Amino acid sequence: MDLSETREEEEFRHRLRAWLREILPTLPPEPAATNWPGRRAYDCAWQRALHDAGYAGLHWPADAGGRGATPTQHLIFLEETERAGAPYVGANFVGLLHAGPTIAAEGTAGQRARWLPPILRGEEIWCQGFSEPEAGSDLAALRTRAVRDGDSYVVTGSKLWTSHAEVADWCELLVRTDPSAPRHRGLSWLALPMDAPGVTVRPLRTLAGSAEFAEVFLDDVRVPVTHRLGAENDGWRVTMVTLSFERGTAFVGEVVACRRTLARLARTARENGRWDDAVLRRRLGLLNAEFSALWRLTQWNVSEAEHAPPGGRGGVPGAAGSVFKLRYSHARQELYEAAAEVLGPDSLDGGHEWTVDRLSSLSYTIAAGTSQIQRNIVAERVLGLPKAR
Repeated sequence: MDLSETREEEEFRHRLRAWLREILPTLPPEPAATNWPGRRAYDCAWQRALHDAGYAGLHWPADAGGRGATPTQHLIFLEETERAGAPYVGANFVGLLHAGPTIAAEGTAGQRARWLPPILRGEEIWCQGFSEPEAGSDLAALRTRAVRDGDSYVVTGSKLWTSHAEVADWCELLVRTDPSAPRHRGLSWLALPMDAPGVTVRPLRTLAGSAEFAEVFLDDVRVPVTHRLGAENDGWRVTMVTLSFERGTAFVGEVVACRRTLARLARTARENGRWDDAVLRRRLGLLNAEFSALWRLTQWNVSEAEHAPPGGRGGVPGAAGSVFKLRYSHARQELYEAAAEVLGPDSLDGGHEWTVDRLSSLSYTIAAGTSQIQRNIVAERVLGLPKAR
């Protein structure tokens, strides 16, 4: 992997910096974290600004509406937008980072034409309907049924921890279409319109006080067969494509954010006298090494996906994404534990941003596949060890 930048990439960085300096002062104040309709409007407006400037879906293939940017250009974009304090994808994250790339990789020409442009323009929000109340991290144990009835599936069941369901237009939905098949072989991936009759959304409040997740109840919901991605009962394979994006690239921007937070922590420690503690300095130094290594691992993962051999799954992150996700989840928790040490008694202030982030960090060893699941993936698919019995 060559980490040096070409002249074209250097010019791209300069153009992006200039655009960010121009556009960011024109943005309105960011809505409150509890105002999801307002946040949807804010996030979609930012996505439209990216689209109009030519930065939407930067790393998506050109035939999917993106710019077909190199991995280095994509990482430059993430670095510069984070360093400039630009808005993150927000409510657009499932569409841009999970559903959209999966549709680009697996969808028909008609599906790509229908769903990808509105995602890139910030016109439609997607949510993810994978987890279920009794399935836990065992996604193959899901029970939501989809029974074929002519040109539609009739879907009955429920989903849990459905990200942004309360403001979403579509849901990437995993359902069981053949209950007699082995668990992994009777599933299908559907695009569910959230305004379909029989869909009920019940928001959930997290430990941090936010409500970006919801329960979704499905009562005889009809979904057209044309909304199925891939073949019937091939949903497990399609879902693994989705999860490879979720674990491989979805946290990239957050690594940059964590490195920025770490720098702020060091400044705060110098200001409040905590920097005199040699143990704390060592801890912050180790975290700096951790996040630097994670950034290099990110570059390696993205480059590997881009340069897959002919006939391979080019553009789809490999199992090494699980290595990144596993370590990042724990490093993020360690970062905000260090923040609590730097803040001292102020860390008990529920209104402090780092306090809220610390509470949020506790979910990262569960979200997008638990650490236990990631260790199994690394053991079996990266190290080639036999499956646990």
